[in-house]
Amino acid sequence: MAASAPTPHGTGFAAEGRCGYYVEKKKRFCRMVVAAGKRFCGEHAGAAEEENARKRILCPLDPKHTVYEDQLAKHLKKCNSREKPKPDFFIQDINAGLKDETEIPEQLVPISSLSEDQLENLIKKLRKASEGLNFTLKDQIMSHPALHDALNDPKNGDSATKHLKQQASILGNIEKLNLLGPRRCFVEFGAGKGKLSHWVDIALNDAEEVHFILIEKVTTRFKVDGKHRKKNSVFERLQIDIQHLCLSKIPLLSKAKLPVIGIGKHLCGVATDLALRCLVETYAASCEERNEEPLAKRIKNDKTEKEINPLAKEGNEKNVPEKWTPVAGIVIALCCHHRCDWRHYVGKEYFRALGLGAVEFHYFQRMSSWATCGMRKTSSEASNISAKREEKQNDDSEEHDGGGYRITEDNTESLPGFLTVEEKKKIGHLCKLLIDQGRIKYLQQKGFNPALQYYTDPLVSLENVLLTALPNHSASPETTT
Repeated sequence: MAASAPTPHGTGFAAEGRCGYYVEKKKRFCRMVVAAGKRFCGEHAGAAEEENARKRILCPLDPKHTVYEDQLAKHLKKCNSREKPKPDFFIQDINAGLKDETEIPEQLVPISSLSEDQLENLIKKLRKASEGLNFTLKDQIMSHPALHDALNDPKNGDSATKHLKQQASILGNIEKLNLLGPRRCFVEFGAGKGKLSHWVDIALNDAEEVHFILIEKVTTRFKVDGKHRKKNSVFERLQIDIQHLCLSKIPLLSKAKLPVIGIGKHLCGVATDLALRCLVETYAASCEERNEEPLAKRIKNDKTEKEINPLAKEGNEKNVPEKWTPVAGIVIALCCHHRCDWRHYVGKEYFRALGLGAVEFHYFQRMSSWATCGMRKTSSEASNISAKREEKQNDDSEEHDGGGYRITEDNTESLPGFLTVEEKKKIGHLCKLLIDQGRIKYLQQKGFNPALQYYTDPLVSLENVLLTALPNHSASPETTT
């Protein structure tokens, strides 16, 4: 049968105003809207109308759509898949870390393929490397009055309430570190909808000259950035991978010289390492190279340094830096250690000092998912998964929730039978702690006083560890050792 007379296969006719081409693979008519007086959409006109000699070919930039061959050159200039000019703050792999291909074997077998002896040897290495670490983190579960009304809204579902509790605790920790105040820039990594910055802005009320830079590599729906129209706070969203982000090239930061505070809620795996390097290595080093007197410290007229620089130490105030610093603080909720990557990991030097390398790191980051293996769905609960996912969507939930139900492909990997569920969970938590300890050592070497603490109850989120850091010249939280 000719393509121009598609077989309906019992489906009737195409809807009015829609393409009349029958898509055999989908067993239905094409649903594209057609131009007035046309029977087929532009995509199927060439294939369906035999009298049309023009040939359609796959677009070389994106084979998911086609284009007339004689209009290819014109199409390539406006195709949505064409490479767009990179902004000045895009520098390829600036935060990626050094690539040492000689250290990473070509092929690493899954944990399920390791022999019992091999796995036991890995666990022995893990326990030896973890000797002396503080396994009990401090509980720092806090809240903030800015979220009081939202937390008590009876319309909230379970998922929304869990997210609000986490945001309230992160905000409370930011305030405890004296990082809330005027004339500074909050950079939210993995911003998603931008809700963490939203609550920070609410908490700051009408503080002067506060800027928010929201970093997210994918297009995000239902963003809350547009709800902020205050004259004293400015929101700017950048769609870029943290791996290629150079903060010092962002016009705002290159001109205003505002102290930067890095924040993030559930910054997934490798993104945490990229963000840390972006802040304390790439950005701070760039500011030192310029060696320019920061605008925040310039004394104009009869203003004191304290008036110009809100982060200057005065009297007996605590947790306030003595002088301006490019990065005034870091507050990041950690997440998804099983998605870390050796090349990007900032704690490689720490691992090497323990006699560990890329192979051990690979298996430890995979084993970190065991920390949540005890929370898997039973067969009786499996039927409720779809309903819970739908509920999460209705509650406007965000990624990496956890919330007591960590079900990912990474968690379904076969686990060794000689370990009990509790032993596996302990090993998983130990892997997470060791990976995070490498981040602690990295921050210490870069002139920061870092700490790890529990910021929310595991019933709210299984990913409940918060990484905080202040510059050395600030009074700092307790350091995890």
